[in-house]
Amino acid sequence: MALQPWRKGIVTQIIQETPQTKRFFIQLPELESFDFIPGQFISLDLPIHEKPHKRLRSYSIASAPDGGNTIELVIVKLEGGAGTSYLFSSVKEGDEITLRGPMGVFTLPGDLQQDVYFICTGTGIAPFRSMLHYINNNNLPHRNIYLIFGTRTKTDLLYYEEMRKLSEELPQFHYLPTLSREQWEGCCGYVHTVYQQLVEQNKNGDILPNSLFYLCGWKDMVDEAKHHILDMGFDKKAVHLELYG
Repeated sequence: MALQPWRKGIVTQIIQETPQTKRFFIQLPELESFDFIPGQFISLDLPIHEKPHKRLRSYSIASAPDGGNTIELVIVKLEGGAGTSYLFSSVKEGDEITLRGPMGVFTLPGDLQQDVYFICTGTGIAPFRSMLHYINNNNLPHRNIYLIFGTRTKTDLLYYEEMRKLSEELPQFHYLPTLSREQWEGCCGYVHTVYQQLVEQNKNGDILPNSLFYLCGWKDMVDEAKHHILDMGFDKKAVHLELYG
């Protein structure tokens, strides 16, 4: 895909999703339809530095393509982060923002004939939310899809009720939110134990299930997950990743 030009965006709505996370809805008035592939991202040019390359911040698109010209980003405020500090303190509904996109190849394969594991932490859920709604909206044939979303406490869970509802609507979609700092009715601990147990359950004797793994979130989690998945015997081609931070 050719590099897209810089465009004007209008922030039409801001929602406080969790104590440290906001959802930003951005309309591109120049376009009737902002076309992208679920899993792609955009870059924002923010007035936070004199040097152009130090003004850029990239975020996965959290909404699914719907033929319209408004997209959603979900952004966590980083302590000391110039980009998120500006977005959280200075950007208001109705403001203009400069963006470029879509970009990226962290996208679904042409068919979904394998079990798919979406493994994420924090706002790493964004591209998977886009993919899941796209699959559901277009009735794409698929096998098991596991969303393993790790965070510290229940108040940090992004799109919790939405994902629970989607798990009731979308066949063979399994929503597995996992908390590391709070006991609750769902999964506790870290994401690695969850996907390792699922792989063991899905094995046919010693034969590994035909699977794809999509990893998105903080670098430490992604690196550790990739190590475990390869150590279980999967080929590196089965692992796709997107790093945050």
